[in-house]
Parts: sequence; C-alpha cells; structure tokens
Amino acid sequence: MGGPGDPPEGTPEGGPAGGEDEYRSVVFDESFVRAARLQEYSAQERMTDHAPAVRRRPPLRRGLTRQVLLLLLLIAVALGTAVYMGVRHPYDSSRVRSVAEPLRMTVVPLVPQDEVPGAADAEYLYAHSPAAPFEVGAEGIPLPASRSTAHFSDSQVTEALSIARNYLVRSSLDPDVLTGRQVRPVRALVDSDQLDQFDRSFDHPAADGRHAPTGWLVRIDPSRARLADDRIRAQGTLRVAEHDAATLEIGADAVLAYALRPAGATADAAVSLFTVRRELTFRFTRDDLRVGQVRLAGSHTQAGPLSCAEDATSYLRPLLSGQTARSGGPAGTDPYMADSPAALCGTLAAEAQPKV
Repeated sequence: MGGPGDPPEGTPEGGPAGGEDEYRSVVFDESFVRAARLQEYSAQERMTDHAPAVRRRPPLRRGLTRQVLLLLLLIAVALGTAVYMGVRHPYDSSRVRSVAEPLRMTVVPLVPQDEVPGAADAEYLYAHSPAAPFEVGAEGIPLPASRSTAHFSDSQVTEALSIARNYLVRSSLDPDVLTGRQVRPVRALVDSDQLDQFDRSFDHPAADGRHAPTGWLVRIDPSRARLADDRIRAQGTLRVAEHDAATLEIGADAVLAYALRPAGATADAAVSLFTVRRELTFRFTRDDLRVGQVRLAGSHTQAGPLSCAEDATSYLRPLLSGQTARSGGPAGTDPYMADSPAALCGTLAAEAQPKV
C-alpha cells in the first residue's frame, strides 16, 4: 500500500518517489492560495523571449485619486470666492445706501408794501417786470456742462442734473400740480425712503418745517386764483457737489413768475404777477440714479405778494391785482418747544413788482 499522502492508485509512473518528493516539505495553506495573484500572459508575451517571467501588477490605489482631489479643491475655491464677493460686493446696498433724512423746509411769505399792480395783458406785465429776460417754462432752467467728480462719473453727474431739473419742472411748472389737481407727477420722483413724509404732508399738513405741501412743490389755492397764462417764466441754475463718497448733491436755485387772475373771473379781468423763488438741495445715491429718483435734503421758498396773516402751509394764497395785505403777522413761534419752527415773514421789495 501506499503511504498516507499517496493517491489511491499509487505513485504515478515516472514521477518522483513519494519519499523523495522535493516539494513535500512545502505546505501551501488556504490563505496563501487565496492571496496569490494569478495572471495569464498573452500570446505575445509568451512568444517573447525577453518578457519577464513574472509581471507585477500595479498596486491597487487606496483612497481618492489625484483628479478627484483636484476637483474638490476647485469647488472649494469657487465657493470661497462666491462667499467673499457676496460680502464685499461694491454695490452692496447695506454698505452704500443710507436711510434718507427727513426734508427740512421753510416757506417765507413776502408782503407787498402797497397795492398789487395789475394790467389787462400778461405779456405786458412780464415785459415791465424783472422777469422780462426770463425764458418760458423748462427752457429757463438749462442743464449746465457736467464734469465727473472724485467718486461719480460724467454720465452719473449728467443723470443727477437731469433728474433734479425734471423734479423742478414737475413741481413748479406743471399746471395740474400748480392748481392742486395732481401730486403724482412729483411723488413719482421722490425717493422711497421719503414717501411717508411726502404722503403725510398732503394727508395731514402741518407748519412744523417738515410736513408742508408747499415745501415739496408750488401749489396755488384754486379757490383764490388761476393761471392767466400757461407760459410761465423761469430762470434757474443747477450746481454740482459731492456730499460724500457715496452721495452726489445738486443745488437748485430758481425764480418763477406766474401770471394770475382771480378764480372764476372772466378773460378780461386784470392780471397780476406772482413770484416764487425756490432753493432746493437734492441728494443722489447710485441707487437713486439707477431708478431716477431724488432725495430732498432742503427746501427754502420765498413767495409774494402774500399776506403774513394767511396760512401758506397747504396752499399759497396770492394777493391779486388791486389787493393789499391784511393786517397781522405770521403764526406765533413757541420758543419753549424744541420742534417749533420759527414763523417767518418778509417784505416784498417794490423793485420786484411790475412797473405799470
């Protein structure tokens, strides 16, 4: 019989004897066999004399490949850039835009020293008054030559001048606005931060220096007078300055002359002149320029002939041809009230009246 390690049929013929088996001392356990890497060579490799007997396979890469790491790095850089630009964006409204301050306004009635002069023809009055060289309507408020400032370009300065001029024209020369029929053309140009103040001025007028409709626009009492000539005479100038690095300031100074007749009077009723001088300060952020709106920082109005005893908060109530000012002064000023504005009243110079 064969040994315990021999096959049942005995040792194959021609093979080494069982006792002399040179490989009998080598034992291949199951883990060694499973870990062994087997590779079948191609026909070309088998035919090549110089092919290495054993070709090592490249070791299996563990973890992320270089391409995946590079992709993740690029994504991280992109996200970081987006976050940085979101925080430091040059047009971030939270950094540039400031809340608009309330408009502060004064309205000064100018009282005539004598009877208001009049004539049958508006052209005659204009020709014999200081308004004789004035242009008609918006032509009297030309745009000045614009130049860039330290922080605003030439086009931005031009845009600010155009918006300021447009506000001045709508609030001083529009017949519907002048007679109190409309306020929307003016309201549409007011910065959204000042709309509450604007609306309160017309819903609840007050002589507090902040809520007088006549501080926002020229409004003539329609129960007192009407326009005798829609060709209103005007002369105005605009100037440019920087309020700060984020705010452009436009100053406007305009004198306007209106030919008036009594309300309900016939076409042959005497005409008189009513003169208004408006000094307005506009401020523009870059957002205001983009949407075409203004912030009014200051409004100073002088108008006459008026009576100091008449309230000029809601409407201007002109004295017409042949009338004289009522006796009495302006409303009282309370020096004990911090928010009580000084009641102002002036005298209309004789040289400001037409020579008839």
